Amino acid sequence: MRNLRISVASIVTCLICLGIVMIYSSSGVYASERLGSRTYFIGRHLVFLGIGTIMTFLVMSMDYRHLRKWAKPLMIASFVMLALVLIPGVGTSSFGARRWFKLGPISFQPSEFAKLSIMIYTADFLARKQGKITKFVQGFLPLLIIMGSVCLLIVKQPDLGSSVLIASIVFIMMYVAGTRLMYLGGLVAMAVPLLVYLVLSEPYRMRRIIAFLDPWKDSQGVGFQLSQSQIALGSGGVFGVGLGQSMQKLFYLPAAHTDFILSIIGEELGLIGTIVTVFLFMALIWQGARITKRTTDPFGYFLALGIVSMIGLQAVVNIGVSIGAFPTKGLPLPFISYGGSALVFHMVSIGLLLNISRIEDL
Repeated sequence: MRNLRISVASIVTCLICLGIVMIYSSSGVYASERLGSRTYFIGRHLVFLGIGTIMTFLVMSMDYRHLRKWAKPLMIASFVMLALVLIPGVGTSSFGARRWFKLGPISFQPSEFAKLSIMIYTADFLARKQGKITKFVQGFLPLLIIMGSVCLLIVKQPDLGSSVLIASIVFIMMYVAGTRLMYLGGLVAMAVPLLVYLVLSEPYRMRRIIAFLDPWKDSQGVGFQLSQSQIALGSGGVFGVGLGQSMQKLFYLPAAHTDFILSIIGEELGLIGTIVTVFLFMALIWQGARITKRTTDPFGYFLALGIVSMIGLQAVVNIGVSIGAFPTKGLPLPFISYGGSALVFHMVSIGLLLNISRIEDL
């Protein structure tokens, strides 16, 4: 699978390079006006990129199968961090959300660590319980409790988007492992009214739904972000207005360098740049799926499946939000959006995927 490893590494490198260019382009003016340094965000991004590169090579140099003995400790560590971040004075609050630990200039988001931890735990569980996965008490209920507990802690931050993403990843892994559709269908049936309640219970979530349904009805109010995103994408035309020439990043489009960076890509690089970005993600998912299919070790197979599902789902949701196909979720575009914790753990996940492929060749 050497060619697959080269292909995946090359695609991820292209996405990271695109991210470096677009983060600097989309955040420079904002950083200069609000923070006094045009390079504030790109500088921090490069620091996290360096950390992610070191951790990726470390992960690639080990045998991923050793992670099985760390599955439970990593899951326990995730629970502890997700609980601690909710404590005032321990976790850092921003815009009403308490999602980060702040260590000097570095911020760490434990929910990103939890995504990787629960994938490792679920892969180990499914590998151990292959003959019992169809049983409710032995194969379904334990994972449901673990997944539900993690999602509950993340919802308390509040971060509904990451909770839904984690639940979706575990759902896919369980489905592929052979969990009965009756159990999974019952889980979905219980989740729908809960999601409706969570949306109705928070005014800002209701505003997002209203904005999604018709952003132009109140384009200066609740629909401002989505309407500005669509303006950015439409303004680019086929070839774009030119790198660095975006108008929407000039304090029109909020979160231009994070959640809505694709809109700036569409404005500056046009339809061609947007299509190339989407194609790169499609190619990454396809090649990742090929590695998964060729993996014979059950733990490696389920772990690779989880990694590919995570990156694929997050890319689809972010792109969907940018074009107005989904309500705003607050999930970054993998490898491209600004966000230190997400970048590091996405790179580590790719390192694990490459490691799985390498061990299969031995």
